[in-house]
Amino acid sequence: MDKREPGRRGFIKKSVALAGWAAAGGAGLAKGQTADSATEPAKDLEAYGERSHYVTSVRIFPPPFGPDPFGLTSHLFTPLQDSVGIITPASLHYTMAHKGFYVPDINPAQHRLMIHGMVDRPLIFTMDDLKRFPPVSRVHYLECNGNKARPDHKTVQRACGLTSCSEWTGVPLSLLLKQAGVHNGAKWIVAEGVEDNKGSMTLPLSKAMDDMLVAYGQNGEPVRPQNGFPLRLLVPGFEGLCNVKWLRRIKVVDEFYGTYNEMDRYTSVDPRTVKPIPFEQGPKSAITFPSGGQKLPERGHYQITGLAWSGGGAIRRVEISTDGGRTWKDADIQSTVHRMAHTRFGMDWVWNGEECTIMSRCTDELNQSQPTAADFARFFNQTTEYLFNKQNTPNGHNNYILPWKIDRDGNVQNGLA
Repeated sequence: MDKREPGRRGFIKKSVALAGWAAAGGAGLAKGQTADSATEPAKDLEAYGERSHYVTSVRIFPPPFGPDPFGLTSHLFTPLQDSVGIITPASLHYTMAHKGFYVPDINPAQHRLMIHGMVDRPLIFTMDDLKRFPPVSRVHYLECNGNKARPDHKTVQRACGLTSCSEWTGVPLSLLLKQAGVHNGAKWIVAEGVEDNKGSMTLPLSKAMDDMLVAYGQNGEPVRPQNGFPLRLLVPGFEGLCNVKWLRRIKVVDEFYGTYNEMDRYTSVDPRTVKPIPFEQGPKSAITFPSGGQKLPERGHYQITGLAWSGGGAIRRVEISTDGGRTWKDADIQSTVHRMAHTRFGMDWVWNGEECTIMSRCTDELNQSQPTAADFARFFNQTTEYLFNKQNTPNGHNNYILPWKIDRDGNVQNGLA
């Protein structure tokens, strides 16, 4: 056997590869990269990795949300129109206002979680302590109650982009509370973060003993700083504000505290009579394709797709209408169904080139169904005009149906107008 054969084969393979690159004009090479240098992987890509430069999905911070007076983008909307499956990349997870307008730079080796109040044994945990407990991973969505579609929102990202879904990893809060020993008569916990105003929230002890998670992981890596590194509270199905970031303290108490986060939107309410905010979010869905800002290039076959979720548990049914709500058809569930998580749905559809309005509605395991905007406004004794024009309303979860109007030229626009 010719001992030079392996070397000759390698030379031929390399020559063919370089010829292919040359014929393509160096197509696909990074900026400033030659065919020779491309054979060596870039050091930063080895260390962490990077998406293709052909993928351009980004979060947005539309007015009036950002930048804020300090030049920080504290309100960032997830690009739902580009999502596939149900998991949101951590880098595209939505964020809302950081109370104090900064992201704390926390050394995990120095961070502590204290549990105290109405307990037998006040405890302080290091991050290493927490990671000694058996880890639990669950898929859950988060959504800000300010995730409110209005007629002037041109895209699904602007109308519904304050929701994301991740696999969260951590320790069940119930396990930590049992270690501390909760007193009889305790009814609430007060969860506190590291923010200037502590990001405190009063939450039901029953929920804490059910499914709250003290999370240090998100999608297979440590929680990102904007999402609470090194520790955040995960409260499945409750509004985003309840999911305290940069968690450092949990106090077990016997009364509702009415913290700043619970009072700042209700400044006219007498603090002596304040009641807990509505926690659990109702069923909600949104079509992500075709959706606002997109265009159908021609009549023919398409796959309508979107996401559905509910704080009331698992999504059991999603329906789609292509005639403005006159008739409805069941959509296919196209993902694993998790409780309090995004669920992907879809339906085959043939567009005949005529103007039409498409919309989706969902039903959860509690048999709660998504309302229309008119029904939602009527429930709160409002008009839809008031509902849409009011920037912030104390209605709770804005889970009404979002329609998309498709024009004859294929352009898609908001159908709430």
